[in-house]
Amino acid sequence: MAELEIVIGGRSFLVACQEGEEHFLQTAGAMLDTEAQPLVTQMGRLPESRMLLMAGLMLADRTAAVEDQLRVLKARVAELEGQPVPEPQKIEVPVIPPQISETLAEIAARAESLAAKVEDQARAQG
Repeated sequence: MAELEIVIGGRSFLVACQEGEEHFLQTAGAMLDTEAQPLVTQMGRLPESRMLLMAGLMLADRTAAVEDQLRVLKARVAELEGQPVPEPQKIEVPVIPPQISETLAEIAARAESLAAKVEDQARAQG
């Protein structure tokens, strides 16, 4: 068994835990310390048992609020999962027909031909 020192409200406690669970114990101790610090600041030195009791109750209150939120969110998720899947939306994407490329190429060829004729006429007159 591992032993770990945690600090809550400025007081050190030596706590035993299973090997590999040290991180969880440190996290839980830090959460309890977060609740205890304002108590110590506001009320000064409290008896150890009173400080731990009040910090634990405050932490339990937060936990209860989170559990209430979780219950509401789970109900909402269940409600959304129970709804039928909406029909997929049909989206039309404009596609350029292949004839347009051919037509544009034909127009370009005609324009080049006309330009060549104009140039020839300009040279002949010039």
